[in-house]
Amino acid sequence: MKKFLRRIYTLSALLAVFALTAQAETTAHGEILWDTYGVPHIYGKTEAGVFYGFGYAQTQSHGNLLIHLYGESRGRASEYWGKEFLTSDQWVIINHIHERGEEWYKAQTPQFRADMDAFAHGINDYAAKHPDAIDPAVKVVLPITGVDIIAHAHRLTNYSYVASQARILGGGGVAGGSNAWAIAPSKSASGHTLLLANPHLPWAPGQLTYYEAQLEGPGIHMYGATQVGLPVLRFCFNNDLGFTNTVNQVIGDTAYKLTLADGGYMFDGKVLPFKTEERTIRVKQDDGTVKDDVITIRSTVQGPVFVKPNGDTIALRVAGLDRPGMLQEYWDMGKAHNFEEFQAALKRVQVPTFNIVYGDRQGHILYIYNGVVPIHPDGDFKYWRTDVPGDTSSTLWTKIHPYEDLPKVIDPPTGFVQNTNDPPWIVTWPSPLKPADFPAYMAPLTGVTMRSQQSVKLLMSKPKLTYDDFVEFKFTNHALLADRMLPDLLAAAASSDDPNVKDAAAVLKNWDHVFNPESKGALLFEMWASRFMGRNFMSEANFAKPFSLKDPVETPTGLKDPVAAVKMLGDAAIDTRKQFGLLERPYGDFTKFRAGEVSVPAGSGSGSIGIFPSMIFGPFGKGGTRDAISGETWISMVEFTTPLKAEGLMTYGNSTQPGTKHRSDQVALLGERKLRTLWMTRPEIERHLEEETPY
Repeated sequence: MKKFLRRIYTLSALLAVFALTAQAETTAHGEILWDTYGVPHIYGKTEAGVFYGFGYAQTQSHGNLLIHLYGESRGRASEYWGKEFLTSDQWVIINHIHERGEEWYKAQTPQFRADMDAFAHGINDYAAKHPDAIDPAVKVVLPITGVDIIAHAHRLTNYSYVASQARILGGGGVAGGSNAWAIAPSKSASGHTLLLANPHLPWAPGQLTYYEAQLEGPGIHMYGATQVGLPVLRFCFNNDLGFTNTVNQVIGDTAYKLTLADGGYMFDGKVLPFKTEERTIRVKQDDGTVKDDVITIRSTVQGPVFVKPNGDTIALRVAGLDRPGMLQEYWDMGKAHNFEEFQAALKRVQVPTFNIVYGDRQGHILYIYNGVVPIHPDGDFKYWRTDVPGDTSSTLWTKIHPYEDLPKVIDPPTGFVQNTNDPPWIVTWPSPLKPADFPAYMAPLTGVTMRSQQSVKLLMSKPKLTYDDFVEFKFTNHALLADRMLPDLLAAAASSDDPNVKDAAAVLKNWDHVFNPESKGALLFEMWASRFMGRNFMSEANFAKPFSLKDPVETPTGLKDPVAAVKMLGDAAIDTRKQFGLLERPYGDFTKFRAGEVSVPAGSGSGSIGIFPSMIFGPFGKGGTRDAISGETWISMVEFTTPLKAEGLMTYGNSTQPGTKHRSDQVALLGERKLRTLWMTRPEIERHLEEETPY
């Protein structure tokens, strides 16, 4: 009996060893803990293991979108999915995006090449293990390589954000914006730095869709978000510091208008021949067959040649094509532990565009008008934003401004920096940055919006801000335009005998200037503002005093023609009744946040009328309602306390895969103007654990 029991014990021990061995093998590289909001918390045993887990996680959450984007970045989307992608493929191929991706991949350090390969490996492994989870239409792109990762990042930044197809040729491109705040301890009631990251971009799934994740590994402790397909966090914080991005006006490309002559182009008084090469684009037809479309690529001393919709022939020159280190720079920014390390990464100037706002535990804050900016001998911003003469070497730039030349504010006495995509002239107030101190082409002298002015006013409204103030101000739907214009408008309307004007004035007099779901008067005011400033709320033609850099926080202002403004109010009242039935219908009855199948009453509105949490809504549909199409996406609010305090929201959810429950599980919080705790410690995560994936 004892011998039998010993055998049983021995067998049990062996089975336990085998089980532990199997577990060790399945967790050889790490594990992903998925919380109840579908956020992956990736624990890698090596740096490459972290990247593998991140690629695996992105594929589980956004696999169809992710793989599709890589197919587009190869310039083979029309081969995979049809002629509707031909224009996109032409853009990729003529600009040699994927070929440059191959060159840039080779230029990475051995470690970072291994990281890119590991990220791609994670994508491929997920697709292989879960074949039914991936749309058969995108499987043709597999397997993904490290080159695909680099090429996608290159396409997104250099050829969507910097030299967008939309601006150059009228095709697809990037439209979006962001909010960012960094509050120094001197302006924080707790004495701790505060940081807001808040990009505003389209809600429809695409190359601008954001993804939230935590990355943990040897020397790696990061939380934040990035755009789907990128292997690094672009919006990131760790226990010591954090940073965020906003779209800026950096001109990193030039369109040269060519003078054609004798089959070539004029340059410095001579006729030069085009360099030409032929490329074949395979195009899938409606019947499933594939046909070849042969294109001839012409190039000049400036760059590849395009014909614009107006018939002009241009050559496109893009800055930063010799700078393959953008992803590495972001990675090192996230790994930094103090301002010196962070600034050392920034000084490489590998990220081709974006303002960067930073804050850290030590109390440092930073704003930089970051980007790869060509050095020009003369010319202002407007000159270099339009097509410039391509027949002379005098306009051909060859050098780039170093880090030291870029507008920046470090640890200002005001205690804050902010940006809402505007030029750098009011990132803090009073501002130490003066346009005269920089080349005229560096940034525009106009373009400061009421959203930026509202941002400054909110941050200056109290000498010190509590964390609760920080959150309350971030979610305020107060319209600065209403504060600025309604006193004059209501005074002018007081003498009107028009019953529509009288009714409208009575409603707006009782309105609190807020665009919350329950607000009555917001719909009417928006209807008037769309007449006063145009459909996109961008025109200053009806203001008595237009925007001026001499008074950049309080202009534009005043009614240029009070009689006309009052008539606009009467017309707005008529249209509001026609559209909504009554003048005082709650804003959220007709304006919605929708993600997946969930729709909730919305607040917010256009940043151009001074609403800080800017949203763009689509047209009113047959049911009389409209949905958000762009605006609030990723939100993180961090206070560098001990332990770190962090809250956030991924407004449209953290997954787009069919059948996911994480497409619409956060949109109600946005409607209620609430944040969720960002779980960062393992015990917290395990208390809210939905799934565990060893790898």
